[in-house]
Amino acid sequence: MAVEQPRKKAAEGAPVGRRALLGMLGAGAAGLAAAPYLQSGWEGFLAKASQVDATGLTGLLPNPGGFRYYSIVGSVPHKDETNYQLRIGGLVERPKTYTLADLRAMPQTRVVADVLCTDGWRVDDTPFEGVKLSHLLDDAGVRDNGQAIRFTCFDGAYSESLTLEQARRSDVLVALNMQDKPITHEHGGPVRLYVAPMYFYKSAKWLSGISVTDSVVPGFWEERGYAIDGWLDGADRHAA
Repeated sequence: MAVEQPRKKAAEGAPVGRRALLGMLGAGAAGLAAAPYLQSGWEGFLAKASQVDATGLTGLLPNPGGFRYYSIVGSVPHKDETNYQLRIGGLVERPKTYTLADLRAMPQTRVVADVLCTDGWRVDDTPFEGVKLSHLLDDAGVRDNGQAIRFTCFDGAYSESLTLEQARRSDVLVALNMQDKPITHEHGGPVRLYVAPMYFYKSAKWLSGISVTDSVVPGFWEERGYAIDGWLDGADRHAA
């Protein structure tokens, strides 16, 4: 009489286990390979959504890239090489208007520092590159009664301020590049202000105007209770 042999469950199960393991490893590798594209796609979605979100709620969504997108207006016009201009006026001897090509042709300075927002998020070791604000002020010739700077933006609403002493620091830029790439529209490009030792609200996006004034004119958020001097904790307030 034939005797039924016990099934070799372990032997039969092993190939399935290997296939499952290899499948998981493959899925993990595919996930790692796709991660930059998924992150880029998510950042792109947040960036576009923020441009039609006057509530700022998109700024609360998680973003693995670290930055949050927020605008105080519903939409912001796009500017590029064909139509961007930066005007410098007020208490200066030589009012100036710069195109994007003009700014790119000037000596460029690179500053690497941490970006911190009052909302609590931060992006460490972020490189910015552009023209020192002090260079543009010297080019325009600040008058003796000039004591502060007012910045305006082509979103039509945002403004910021610095004292003249703060504006002349070597780590304050009219920035053209961020993270070694041209600044995108969503990040405030093609040109934004970058004030390394202060909270990021001081680094006005979509920069279009620089006006020298005889006293500090509070910016958009300062009028709503933010500190006029938005120094980061531990920042060297007397650096050249």
